[in-house]
Amino acid sequence: MARGSEFVDFVLESLQPLRGVSARRMFGGWGIYKDGVMFALIAYDQLYLKVDDGNRPGFEAAGLQPFTYAGKGRPIEMSYREAPSDGFDDPEILCDWARGSYAAALRTKEPKRR
Repeated sequence: MARGSEFVDFVLESLQPLRGVSARRMFGGWGIYKDGVMFALIAYDQLYLKVDDGNRPGFEAAGLQPFTYAGKGRPIEMSYREAPSDGFDDPEILCDWARGSYAAALRTKEPKRR
C-alpha cells in the first residue's frame, strides 16, 4: 500500500461531513471509524463499506464486489463491499453510502461484555 496514507487522507476528507470519522492502521490496511465504531476499511487503496442484510441489496444492485482475502486454502469473504466509484467524484454520494454502512455497523455491533 505505497500510496495508502494519501488515499486514507482523501477518504477522511471526503467523509468529513459525517463528523467523528477517523482511521486506524490494522493488518496492513486501515479501519475507518465513526465514534469508535468501524464501518469501513481500506485495503490495497480500495475503500470497502460495511454491509448487512439491511443495506446489502443496494450494494449488490450496484454491482459492488465484496472484500475477500486469501485464507487457509480458500478465499474468505467479509461483510464489506467496494465503495461506489462515483462517490469519489461527489463526497455527498460517498457520505450517503457511508451513513448506511455506519447504520449496518451499529446493527451488527456486539454489546460490550462486563
